[in-house]
Amino acid sequence: MRFNPKARLDTSRMGDAGRGRRGAGGGGAIPIPGGMKAGGGIGGVIIVVLFLVLTQCLNDGGASSPGGGGGIDSSRMGDTGRYADCRTGADANDSADCARVAVENSLYDYWSATLPDQSSTGFRPEKQVETFTDAIGTGCGRATSDVGPFYCPVDKTIYLDTTFFEAVLQGQLNGPGGAFVEPYVIAHEYGHHIQNLLGTMGRVKTQQGPTSDSVRLELQADCYAGMWAKSATTTDDATGQPLFESLTDADIRQAIDAATAVGDDRIQEQSGGRVNPEQWTHGSAAQRVTWFRTGFTQGSLDACDTFSATSL
Repeated sequence: MRFNPKARLDTSRMGDAGRGRRGAGGGGAIPIPGGMKAGGGIGGVIIVVLFLVLTQCLNDGGASSPGGGGGIDSSRMGDTGRYADCRTGADANDSADCARVAVENSLYDYWSATLPDQSSTGFRPEKQVETFTDAIGTGCGRATSDVGPFYCPVDKTIYLDTTFFEAVLQGQLNGPGGAFVEPYVIAHEYGHHIQNLLGTMGRVKTQQGPTSDSVRLELQADCYAGMWAKSATTTDDATGQPLFESLTDADIRQAIDAATAVGDDRIQEQSGGRVNPEQWTHGSAAQRVTWFRTGFTQGSLDACDTFSATSL
């Protein structure tokens, strides 16, 4: 993965809240509004926890005001200025932080064209990608880094503790390293934002099981991530300069390996327990890879309609 050194980066949708307080006792589980909890769980972590958060904080398709669930509006939090020096694609090639900005810019450009082209829904950008350390208040309540990266529909923000990739994905789950692992995860979370705009989240009724609505939601987000990955090298900055200079087969393999690592069955195996499909909320490793590849090869919202699929 290499970015175009001439590309100009837009940091207006990026923020960093710095280090947050994990709460009394420093416990791993932080309450989410409605009595649910995120964190803990399988092997001490739930990967990309979304459904448990969404079902408690979603209100009129995520249109309620930030902080309405008892959380903190991240837009009012102080920003550390982490992304202030990210100006060009050259910066993105030299800095993981600036690469994160470039990936967000690419997702913004891709979906701003693709969503209105393939649906009757107009595109509105996510509010921001907010990075943090340890814990953060969100429109969906307080969350710790144990939750993993997630999207909150109430404040339309993607939250990410960047230590997750080394400490959890590689350390606890024996997942892959590599520069394209984080872009896959961010693209997955951006897929949830697209689902929020399309109203797909309102279709989620069943929470667990290999063909549950929760699993269908997650697999669709993987499919949307594949759609973007296929076209990432065609995305431009605001001046028309390409954002990516190259994306290789090895990069796509990293995304597939990451999708494999966060399959529910793989997480259950890594935790030392037995594989129980009835507890799945995100889909098996094979399902996640299949749907990422579906998005990558077919590149359409219709092809990613997991809710109509008879087989996952």
